[in-house]
Amino acid sequence: FGQYALSVSAFIGSLIAIVLVYMLARVGGALSNTRLLLAGIAVSMMLSALTSFIVTMAPKEEGIRSAMFWMMGSLTGAKWSYLTFPSCIVVAGTLYLLLQYRSLNALLMGEETAVTLGVNMDRFRKVLVILTSLLTGVIVAVSGAIGFIGLMIPHLVRLMVGSDHRRVLPVSVLLGASFMIWADVFARLVIAPEELPVGIVTALCGGPFFIWLLRRSSYSF
Repeated sequence: FGQYALSVSAFIGSLIAIVLVYMLARVGGALSNTRLLLAGIAVSMMLSALTSFIVTMAPKEEGIRSAMFWMMGSLTGAKWSYLTFPSCIVVAGTLYLLLQYRSLNALLMGEETAVTLGVNMDRFRKVLVILTSLLTGVIVAVSGAIGFIGLMIPHLVRLMVGSDHRRVLPVSVLLGASFMIWADVFARLVIAPEELPVGIVTALCGGPFFIWLLRRSSYSF
């Protein structure tokens, strides 16, 4: 696949991981948030261990350092030629989700309520899993694993504009991109001429934000 080999591989890997999490979390045809969370943690730990093993077996020390830097998140290796495929996927995925805003809004009231409102949950859930895997895979393939952006920004946007996905989705895209740019600027300047992995910056911002969010008794996930 040439320059798209990494994106394709990342999509396949993320899809396998998400499907594995859902298979482990689904017991007796039922899916609970608690089992989903525990299954996600278990799969994440196993795959992280496998990734660390592969990295430590690299023949060159420079390769190990580059891989570790990429795993912590960095935009250093990104090139304009790499962005065509991810950009098309992100635009198409965002447009699709915007068209499905009614189903997404119905999910806010629970799966049972969404079914009574006419949402085909089995089909819609599968589509969301595949789309999430595709979006995550192609982006991580370019930037590395930059945590907390996808978790922190949507919650922040909901506090700003409410829960209607017609507003949440476009504002999340714009605010997430803006935050990412300034986080990268800070990572490049804080210990110049060295560069700090941007994933460290987002984690330092996202961790305290989630602690604050959990302490808000009035906010519900």
